[in-house]
Amino acid sequence: MTSYQINLEGDVLKVRFGQPAMGDQVVRDAAARLDEMITLGELAGGKLLKIDGPASVAVSYLIAHKVSHLYSAIAVFDPKIGRKGYKSFIVAVSHTPAYKIGELIETDEPHKDKIYPKVVICGPSQSGKSCLREGLKQAISNIAGAPYPYVITACPDGEGAWYSEAAQRDLELAQQLKATYKAKFTPEFATKAASWVRNANTPLNIIDVGGRITDENRIIMREATHAVILSGKNEKIPEWQEFCESLGLRIVAIIHSDLEDKEDVIESESPVLTGKVHRLVRGEDVSRRGMVQVLAKVLVGLGSKQ
Repeated sequence: MTSYQINLEGDVLKVRFGQPAMGDQVVRDAAARLDEMITLGELAGGKLLKIDGPASVAVSYLIAHKVSHLYSAIAVFDPKIGRKGYKSFIVAVSHTPAYKIGELIETDEPHKDKIYPKVVICGPSQSGKSCLREGLKQAISNIAGAPYPYVITACPDGEGAWYSEAAQRDLELAQQLKATYKAKFTPEFATKAASWVRNANTPLNIIDVGGRITDENRIIMREATHAVILSGKNEKIPEWQEFCESLGLRIVAIIHSDLEDKEDVIESESPVLTGKVHRLVRGEDVSRRGMVQVLAKVLVGLGSKQ
C-alpha cells in the first residue's frame, strides 16, 4: 500500500494518508499517483476541482503544483468552517472571476446523523501533552482501517503538528521556530479555537489545549466530547477530573507521565484507561510505548461506538 492515496470522485479529489512513511516518501508517492492520474486522463482539467482530505504542507504544495494549471479554480475542504453538519470548501486557487480567493463553497453533503469523537488531551503544563499527541497520531496511523487522526492545536504556544517530526531532525531549529510562532492566549483566540472544535467533522479529532484550568480552556473544551488527562503530578489529577466533568466530557483515560521511569504501566483498560507512560520527551518517537499503543486503540474504538 502506498503512503498517500488519491482518487477522483466526481469533481472532488479525495486524498488521505496510507501506509506510515516519512514526509519525503509521502511526497514521492503522491507525485507518482498524480502523474498517473494525469497520464490516464483522470485529471483532465475543468472549471473547479475540490480537494477533500488530510495533507501535509509539502503534499499540499505538490498537489497545487501538479493540478492548479489544469483547473480554473481549486477549493480545499476545511472542517472548521461553514454550515454545521455540511462540508464547506475554501477557494485557494483561481484563474477566473467566477471564483474569488477565500470564497466559501458550501455543499449539501450531510454530516448530521453522526457526532464524531472530539478528544481533548488536557492536564498540567510540562506533562508531555504535545509529545503524546504526536505519538498517538503515528500509533493510530499504524492501525489497519483506523481513521486519520485530525489534530487541532488549540493553544497558541507555537508548537503545531509539525513540531515533533522537526524536533527529531533538528531540535534547535524546531525550538527557534516554536518561539517565533508563539502568541498570547487571549479570549479572541479561545473563541476561534472553540469554533474549530465545534465544526470539526472528521471521524476522529484530537484537541491539544493549554496546561491550565482557565476560562479560555473552558470555552474550548466544552465543544469536545471526550477527555484524556495526562499529568506529571498525581496530585493535580483530581482538579482536572472535576474540570472535565463540569464540562460534560467523558473521561476515557487518566495517565501519569513519568519522565524518569523506563517502562509504561497499564493499571486498567476499562471503563477508564489508567496507568503510566514514561519519558515523553520532545524529539523522541513515543508511538511504540505500551500506553500510547493502548490509548490509540481506545480512541479508534470511540468511533465505532457512535
